[in-house]
Amino acid sequence: MGGHRIFAMKFSSVYPLYVQKAQRKGRTQAEVDQVIRWLTGYTEAGLKWQIAQDTDFEGFFAQAPAFNPASERITGVVCGVRVETVEDPLMRRIRMLDKLVDELAKGKPMEKILRA
Repeated sequence: MGGHRIFAMKFSSVYPLYVQKAQRKGRTQAEVDQVIRWLTGYTEAGLKWQIAQDTDFEGFFAQAPAFNPASERITGVVCGVRVETVEDPLMRRIRMLDKLVDELAKGKPMEKILRA
C-alpha cells in the first residue's frame, strides 16, 4: 500500500500527542488507551507492545486484532475532512481514531464516544 506519508509515521510518535491533547482538556491517558483499544481490539499489553515496537500506522491498523464494527457509526469532520467519506480504508481508520480523540478532548461522555 503506498500513499500518504502518515501511513509510514510511527504510531509511537503520534500516541503521546493524542495523550497530551486529551490531558490538556482534563482527560487521562487511560481514557485515550480505552478509546484506542475499543476501536482496534488491542489489549492493554498489545497496545503497549505496538508502541514499544515503533510500528507505523499501516502496521498498527493491519495488526489490529478486531476492528470494532460499531466504528462505522463514527461520523463528522476531523482536520477538515468528513470521516465517513474518506475512501482509503487505512486513512478512514486513522481519521476515525483522530475523531475519537477529538471527542474525548471536547469532553464528550465515554458512552457516546464508544457509541454505546
